Amino acid sequence: MHSVPDGRRTGPTRRAVFRTIAGVAAAGAAGGYAWDRLRHDSTGTAGANSGPSARSTGPHTFERLSAPGRTVVRAGDGGTLATFTDGARTAVLTGPSRTFSEPRTTEAKVTTDAWVRVLPHAWQRGMETSAWFKGWFRKTLVDSSPDVFAVAFQYSSAGAPAKHNADGVRYAGTAHFGPRNAEVDNPLDFAFHDEQSDFYDYLGTDWTFPDGTRVQPEKARYGDVDCSGFQRLVWGYRMGIPLHNTNTRGAGLPRRAFAIAAYGPGHLVIPHTGRQQATDLGVLQPGDLVFFAIIKDRPDFIDHCGMYMGLDDHGRHRFYSSRSAANGPTLGDLSGRSLLDGTDFYARGFRAARRL
Repeated sequence: MHSVPDGRRTGPTRRAVFRTIAGVAAAGAAGGYAWDRLRHDSTGTAGANSGPSARSTGPHTFERLSAPGRTVVRAGDGGTLATFTDGARTAVLTGPSRTFSEPRTTEAKVTTDAWVRVLPHAWQRGMETSAWFKGWFRKTLVDSSPDVFAVAFQYSSAGAPAKHNADGVRYAGTAHFGPRNAEVDNPLDFAFHDEQSDFYDYLGTDWTFPDGTRVQPEKARYGDVDCSGFQRLVWGYRMGIPLHNTNTRGAGLPRRAFAIAAYGPGHLVIPHTGRQQATDLGVLQPGDLVFFAIIKDRPDFIDHCGMYMGLDDHGRHRFYSSRSAANGPTLGDLSGRSLLDGTDFYARGFRAARRL
């Protein structure tokens, strides 16, 4: 089962970041990402042998739990079918097991039966009785189309096939972090590739936000997304959560990591309390956004974000984020292990988590 607890630009850039950190400095075997290739086709959808479990088609009940307030759907055998958190649109459902790996940058793998979906509305207690939910849940339980994890891996820096829409816009395919920074020589330095690339830079298209603000992509940043830009690409552009273009309060996801942590939609499952490493990992569920303070002289300032995937095959809490060392989205360990627990670089910098 997936690790879902059920009760039973302002500020400094990465040029100011500590430039010499301990981490895994080299990748092992060559190769791109792998997503359960035995059971999934190359388009990112579940294969014919990965239908819904028998558990999903039987009777189920609803249970209320707290801290955070949430509704858990139980199968007839008592197992968890789904979890819906008050105030959040993220839904985690149990489905066919999948394995995510990235041999280019780590030996670790994440095998999970968590399928992360986005509700059409933020969850509220009692919604399980509504007509819209009954129809949505019935369809989603047997849905094998790409979920949030599958969509996120359509941008893997280790290699992902390009996908184009009817207008010829490449909306998926290998993403990179940002343009090469000529002032930095060390490829493992956080500033080796420049940040500030948002989702519309990756797409290479103009974008108009709900407040009427219109932005244009930089040609040099085509195909690039920094850490928060990657989350906006997946959760906003692809999954439909509203976006705005400031670092203040607003409807949907703001631009930078610190602003998403402070003002983003959903539920703050681990509040940012300052300089201390967040250690209450039991409240996390797959898909939660996780936030880090990675600037040497600003241990209380959030400047990186990623997506929590759950436990890897070593029992460690692993996340997925767009990073300079891997030059794009990675679950790997170049220039710091992608872990929330322990004493590695990112674990020490882990500060907060939000469920969108």
